[in-house]
Amino acid sequence: MEDILAIIFLFGGGTLVVLSFSPIGKALAERVRFGKQPLPAPEVDDALYDEVDRLRLEMNEVHERLDFAERLLAEKGTTPGGSDG
Repeated sequence: MEDILAIIFLFGGGTLVVLSFSPIGKALAERVRFGKQPLPAPEVDDALYDEVDRLRLEMNEVHERLDFAERLLAEKGTTPGGSDG
């Protein structure tokens, strides 16, 4: 049992030492030292808002066209002279 504990402490300690010198270990140390730092607010480009608005308009137009096409197909199917298949 003691042999297993010695091996665990040896490899576990070595892993912790290697981890502490890695970028992950340095990031963890900085986090412990300075605490959680707030992220800077991302800069938002107004062109993105314009693009989203344009895409919404296009989507509304496509939706209206789809509704129109569905109504036409529904009317064609209910017309007495139209084919149902």
